[in-house]
Amino acid sequence: MQPRSNTGWLVLLAVFVVGVTLGGAAVFFAYILPDTLAASAVPQIATTAPTATPPPTPLPPPAAGSSAATLDDVIARVYEQASPSVVHIISRTEVFSFFSGTTFREGTGSGFVYDEQGHIVTNYHVIEGASEVDVVLASGETYPARVIGVDSYYDLAVLELDGGPTGLVPLPLADSDRLRVGQTVIAIGNPFGLERTLTTGVVSALGRRLETESGALVGQAIQTDAAINPGNSGGPLLDTAGQVVGINTAINSPSGGSVGIGFAVPSNAIARVVPELIANGRYAHPDLGLTVVELGTEVTPSDQTRRGLLIAEIEANGPADRAGLRAARISRQGRRYIFTGGDIITAVGGEPVYSRSDMLIYLEENYRPGDEVTLTIVRGSETLEVPVVLGAG
Repeated sequence: MQPRSNTGWLVLLAVFVVGVTLGGAAVFFAYILPDTLAASAVPQIATTAPTATPPPTPLPPPAAGSSAATLDDVIARVYEQASPSVVHIISRTEVFSFFSGTTFREGTGSGFVYDEQGHIVTNYHVIEGASEVDVVLASGETYPARVIGVDSYYDLAVLELDGGPTGLVPLPLADSDRLRVGQTVIAIGNPFGLERTLTTGVVSALGRRLETESGALVGQAIQTDAAINPGNSGGPLLDTAGQVVGINTAINSPSGGSVGIGFAVPSNAIARVVPELIANGRYAHPDLGLTVVELGTEVTPSDQTRRGLLIAEIEANGPADRAGLRAARISRQGRRYIFTGGDIITAVGGEPVYSRSDMLIYLEENYRPGDEVTLTIVRGSETLEVPVVLGAG
């Protein structure tokens, strides 16, 4: 018997080794290598604990000498200097009721010291119809006051304190013609009875036409966004030099409170009107001695002239009458008024006029009683230049 050969075992061992090697390679290429490549291709986002948000860093105070610091200082200094000259005005008006009889209705407003004699300037509508007026000074002292002069056209009034103190400091008036849109202004007054309240803003516009319910008509009113509320009326509007540029008079507001549209009578009007109120109790306005209606808005214009002021009535022996102007004849047909004839004013002093306000404002700003003004009129088919010497209204 020959010995068993080992060749078969060697073949089996070789097949086993080759199988293991090929199987391992297959596992490597199928599973391990793709994961390794994927891991190296996609960056991983590290997960860390959330970091607390640091508190905001407070802004540093304005540096000394900066524009913000300078303006703050200026406003504070103006208030310190001017507020002692601003007064609180309390008016009382008699009201009769069937159930309670005669009672007093109280109103409030502002004013300021005008001169060294202690005259107080305020708005006419603040004291209109009042039977009693008290003035509360910055010191807290209260004095009864007399109304010594009013002008409803400019909505101005002057008060005199009964037994008032000496040493009151007046506020100086600025030249309002030098104001510029964008200029900083400061209002001091007593809104809702809160005494000597300061608000600031800018001059929003100049030369606004201001017509109020009390009958004021100002052609050069100052518009400002400084907050003005009920009780501010009559208080000063100041520039950064502490001078009065206007007197706070009205607001344009659907709610009755400030919406950033306030109006002030300019200081140049105060300088022109108040001295006459102190001296005479009234201000003499230039007057033509006639009544007009507006073509296109109040009456149907004629074919020749579409815009202008038709003279409806002339005061006997007044300025217009003496100048030879002619009024229209007025008749009525049913519910309509018919105007026949009459002169139509188309310009005053060479300035075209289309409304009553145009004519009144132009006269107020450019003429005084006794001055001569030239009216451009249409009479029939003729255009005439008629000189008129103004009266006092």
